[in-house]
Amino acid sequence: MSYLRPSLVMLILLTLITGIAYPLLTTGLSQLLFSGAANGSLLYQGDKVVGSALIGQNFTKPEYFWGRPSATADSAYNAMASAGSNLAATNPALDKAIAERAAQLRQANPAMKGPIPVDLLTASGSGLDPQISLAAAQYQLARVAAARQLAPEQITKLIDESTDQATPNFMGESVVNVLKLNLALDALK
Repeated sequence: MSYLRPSLVMLILLTLITGIAYPLLTTGLSQLLFSGAANGSLLYQGDKVVGSALIGQNFTKPEYFWGRPSATADSAYNAMASAGSNLAATNPALDKAIAERAAQLRQANPAMKGPIPVDLLTASGSGLDPQISLAAAQYQLARVAAARQLAPEQITKLIDESTDQATPNFMGESVVNVLKLNLALDALK
């Protein structure tokens, strides 16, 4: 019985510290220091939220850049079902999916004769990647320029503006945020 009172005091104290004080402190600091990221890195078109810079969207029209394929269940880029396909490199289903994606990309981008960037063929581990490589953006450039009747140079400038540079350079490659790029394209109208 002598341990009951100290145990209850510790329970209440630790509950107050770890269940109330710490979450309030971290939430307050994140709102103060990183409010955009803490609120989901939302992107707006006017006053309307159109997505997050952290979650890809399913673009299929020729006038838009397409992101990485999504492996999420039910619908593409379903954040509630974030997961990879879990298909091994030797799995015939993966080969079939890549072949289908390659055929679709070649049909949509007939001017491109070279190899298709791998990030346009394979889903990421989360299935939600919002970025593509610079090579993937360049691969789609001619299609988007033709569909929008814009000079490729205009779109190249937007690609450059939508590119997140690797910092420092040896820590990965620069990537293009597809939603930001497509919003910039829509703003050209």
